[in-house]
Amino acid sequence: MSTGFLPVSREDMRERGIEQLDFVYVTGDAYVDHPSFGTAIISRVLESHGYSVGIIAQPDWRREDSIAVLGRPRLGFLVSAGNMDSCVNHYSVSKKRRSMDAYTPGGETGKRPDHAAAVYGNLIRRTYRDVPVILGGIEASLRRMAHYDYWTDSFKRSVLLDSQADLISYGMGEKSIVEIADALAGGIAVRDITFIRGTVYRTRDLSGVYEPVILPSYEKMKKDSTLYAKSFAIQNENTDFCTGKPLAEEYPGGMYVVQNPPQPPLTTEEMDQVYRLPYMRTWHPSYEEKGGVPAIAEIKFSLISNRGCFGGCSFCALTFHQGRTVQIRSHESILEEARLLTRDPDFKGYLHDVGGPTANFRHPSCEKQLRHGVCKNRQCLFPSPCKNLYVDHEDYLTLLRSLRALPGVKKVFVRSGIRFDYLMADRDDTFFRELVEHHISGQLKVAPEHISDAVLRRMGKPENAVYQRFLEKYKRLNKELGKNQFVVPYLMSSHPGSTLKEAIELAEYLRDLGYMPEQVQDFYPTPSTLSTVMYYTGVDPRDGKPVYVCRNPHEKAMQRALIQYRNPKNYELVCEALTKAGRTDLIGYDKKCLIRPRQGKKEGDGEGRQGKREAGRQNRSTSSRTRPKKTIRNVHKKKS
Repeated sequence: MSTGFLPVSREDMRERGIEQLDFVYVTGDAYVDHPSFGTAIISRVLESHGYSVGIIAQPDWRREDSIAVLGRPRLGFLVSAGNMDSCVNHYSVSKKRRSMDAYTPGGETGKRPDHAAAVYGNLIRRTYRDVPVILGGIEASLRRMAHYDYWTDSFKRSVLLDSQADLISYGMGEKSIVEIADALAGGIAVRDITFIRGTVYRTRDLSGVYEPVILPSYEKMKKDSTLYAKSFAIQNENTDFCTGKPLAEEYPGGMYVVQNPPQPPLTTEEMDQVYRLPYMRTWHPSYEEKGGVPAIAEIKFSLISNRGCFGGCSFCALTFHQGRTVQIRSHESILEEARLLTRDPDFKGYLHDVGGPTANFRHPSCEKQLRHGVCKNRQCLFPSPCKNLYVDHEDYLTLLRSLRALPGVKKVFVRSGIRFDYLMADRDDTFFRELVEHHISGQLKVAPEHISDAVLRRMGKPENAVYQRFLEKYKRLNKELGKNQFVVPYLMSSHPGSTLKEAIELAEYLRDLGYMPEQVQDFYPTPSTLSTVMYYTGVDPRDGKPVYVCRNPHEKAMQRALIQYRNPKNYELVCEALTKAGRTDLIGYDKKCLIRPRQGKKEGDGEGRQGKREAGRQNRSTSSRTRPKKTIRNVHKKKS
C-alpha cells in the first residue's frame, strides 16, 4: 500500500508502477519527508519536474548489496551525508564519540560512516561503475575544494575526487539538480555537463572554461598552508551569483577540479513552490517501532521564513553554503504552512520558531545586491554596519502579527538567531518592543560569542559595546512592559585570536555579571569557514596577518574552564591558567578574585594540597557574588 512517501523498496516501486527509477537518493540520515531535510526537498523538487526518485536511507556501507536494493537508476545516484557533516554528527570538539544521533531512528549511533559522502560514492562505484554519481548536501558543499579536515588533522582533496563522483551540486541545489536531471535525460554524458552553475566537476582541459581563476595547486597548498589561506580568500570572494568567477584547482596528473559560479538565489515565488510540495512532514512509518527520528521534534512546529545570511561570522559556513543574499518566502506561503500545523493533532497552540539562519533578516542587505552582487571586500555588518545597509523590520513584524492572529495559535516564538547588531541598527524600536512583549519564552538566546574586541574582530562579530547597548535596551523594554525576561548568551572559547589573556577577560566579565554559563562551546574547526582556515594556517585570510591559535588540548581545557571558573571540577585548570598568565592577583579572597587560594598558602601562589577542598568551600559560599545555584534566569539581571 502506497503511503505517499517516496519509494524505499521494490514493493513501493511496484505499487507506484515504476520499473526503473530515474534517480536513487542515498542519504546518511533517516528518511524524513519534511522541508527541513535536504533529501526531502531535492527529491520532491525532482518529482515535481516529472522524475521518479527512490530513497536509500543509511545503507550499510560495509555491504555492497545495500546500495542495490532499488536497482540501477536510469539517470543517476544522488548522494548526501545528511543534514550535518558526518564527522560533526559523530564527534564532539574533543573528538569524543557522541552518544546520540538525532537524525537516526531512536537516536541510535553508528548508522553512517565518517566522511559519508566519500564512502557512499565509492560504495556505488564498486557496484555501478558507469552510472552518474552526483554529490550534494552540506558535507559535499563545504568540502567541494581542497580543505582542512579537523578529525584526521590533514589537508584533504576535493570530495569530488575522494568519492569518485562525477559532479557536486553545491549550495542550495534546487535549481542545479533540475538542470543536471534535464541534461542527463536529454542524453548529455555526465562528463560533458560542465556548464551548470552551482556545480563542481573535474577536467584535464581548461580551454572551455571562461576566464577561470586559477587557485594554488593542491600539492603546493599541502606543502605550504599559507597558500591555502590565500586560496580560501579567493574562494570566499567568489560566492556571489553576480560576481563569482569559475575557480580551478590543480591536482597531480594534470587534473583540475573546477567550480562554476553559484546559482542565482531563489525568488520568493520559487521558494514558495519548494515549500508547497506534498511533503508528508514526518518520518517514514518504518521507523515507528524505534520511536521515530528525534531531530523532527525541534522543527515540527517551526517555520522556515528565509535563507542566506549577510552576517558574515568567521566561524559559520552559511555564506559559503547558502550565500550572503537573503531569500524569503511570502507571507501567504508561511501562513498556509502555519494553518497546516494548527490542524496537526499534536499542535498545542505554540509555533516554536519563525526564522532561518538569522531570523530578523527578511530582505537583501541593500538595493544594489540583486543587480550587482554583494561587495567582495566589504561585509554588511562587520566591523560596523555599512552606510548602504537597509535596516527595516517592518516585513518580519507584519508576518509575526499575522501568525499571532491565526485561529488556534496561542504564542509565536522566535528562537533561531536574532542578529542583535542589526536589531540595534534599527532606529525604530517597534519590532524590538513587540519581540520582547510577544515572542520570547522567558529567555532570549543571542550570540555575542566573546567580550574581547580583539577576539571579536577575528570572529567577524561587532565590538562588545554594541552588545552592551543591546542589553541595556532589552532591560529597559522589559521593565516598561512589565516583563521579567532574560538574555542567555552563547559564548565560545579558544577561537583563533584568543589567548589565556582574552579568556581571563571573559571570566572577569562573567564574574562582574554574576553568571556562570551551564554550557560552553569550544571552537569547532568545521570545513570551509574562515575560522577553520585560521586554525589550520595560523593566518587570517582576510588580511594575511598571523593570528594566535590555541591548538593544545590542555590550553583549550584551561580556556574553557575559565568561563566556568566557579565549577569546583575546574579549580586546578583555572589556578594553572591564572598562574601561567601572570594573573595570580585573581587568586584570593577579594571580591574581584575568581578563586580562593589553597589552604595553608599565600593568596595567589597557586600551590598547596587542599585545592579540591578549598574549591568545594568556595562553591558552598553564601556570598551573593559566588552563589553557585544562580539559575539561568538570573542572566544579565545584576549588571543590566
